[in-house]
Amino acid sequence: MASYFCPCPRGMEAALAEELGEIAQQSTTMKVHNQVPGGVHCSGDLTDSYRINLHSRIASRVLMRMGHSSYSNENDIYDLVMAQPWEDWFDVDHTIRVDVTAVKSPLRSLEFTTLKIKDAVCDRFRDQFNKRPSVNTREPDMRIVGFLDQRNFTIYLDTSGEALFKRGWREETGDAPLRENLAAGMLRVSGWKPGMVLFDPMCGSGTILVEAAQQVQGIPSGARRKFAFEKFHTFDPAPWLAMKHAIKPDPLPESPTIFGSDISGDMVAMTRHNLKMAGIMFDVPLKQIEAQEVKPPTEQPGILLTNPPYGERIGVRGDSTIPADEMAVGFYSALGTTLKQRFAGWTVFLFTADLSLPKLLRLKEARKTPFFNGALECRLFRFDMVAGYNRREEAKPKQD
Repeated sequence: MASYFCPCPRGMEAALAEELGEIAQQSTTMKVHNQVPGGVHCSGDLTDSYRINLHSRIASRVLMRMGHSSYSNENDIYDLVMAQPWEDWFDVDHTIRVDVTAVKSPLRSLEFTTLKIKDAVCDRFRDQFNKRPSVNTREPDMRIVGFLDQRNFTIYLDTSGEALFKRGWREETGDAPLRENLAAGMLRVSGWKPGMVLFDPMCGSGTILVEAAQQVQGIPSGARRKFAFEKFHTFDPAPWLAMKHAIKPDPLPESPTIFGSDISGDMVAMTRHNLKMAGIMFDVPLKQIEAQEVKPPTEQPGILLTNPPYGERIGVRGDSTIPADEMAVGFYSALGTTLKQRFAGWTVFLFTADLSLPKLLRLKEARKTPFFNGALECRLFRFDMVAGYNRREEAKPKQD
């Protein structure tokens, strides 16, 4: 049995643990262990790593633990890496890349530590085959990941290859595309499930809509891409093919439940293209309209989930003579009014790095969940648009 670590965007750990628990129900060997900041530990046999790579929408990678020990200097790290049987997993002709992350490590240089890990892997191959693997930082065959805390060092072999948010369908993006696994995590945290109404009124290149539509259709996140484990010496194609053949698409919905719109016609066209590239075979109605002008796409209330634009993106068709802050205040004030007047009964989720958003909307959030988009601290704000919200607002005494 192997130990795995599945990193994810910070703040998504609980959502990932829940998702991994669902994936583990398909396996007799996989177990989910503890959450730590930035990911979830789990264990299982090698085919469980295939399963997680295929099905996890929230994990960034699936890292297999090769070795773990305490350390006091870089030589300890070199010795642990040198002792691992890398040749059991990949060939000397495979290219490698080494990445290191650290939390409170006393070592002075992560670059030097990275170099020591690379040297240890290469020296082991050279000792056995009189030849060293080449380094390729852009498109390596194998990624080796080191993690250091204050006292301990863990070395991992990445089973995923390219990050799992790269689903294999995206050809084009907007200015600031939301990562697919972050969108998937937000969908889970919002409580949305296939069959429920979902609306993204600022859809950009359509990441949230594509993630939701693939879930409706029963398309696993990894169905359209390759993985590093397919190059392992130990790779057995039979269970992998059986796993993929076991995927049964869900029935297509008879009427639309997922809707999107954007101020930019180019973005609407891009979303339409991305839905097609992701294999979506049912209608996802899209409109070109400003967010503050939208109306509910169905009589039945649902979930509105969006990543609002910020700064210059607000002014896609705005007046360039108006300063950005003033434009943002006007935009969010109008959007808040629209939500109060037209979206009674809806649950609204806005994902943003602007922590003053509720004040700009003149709405009181029901919940705020901290997430990180890379290094950027963000919030997923939830607003419950209860019926009568707007009438209560109008009944308040006006301030002079």
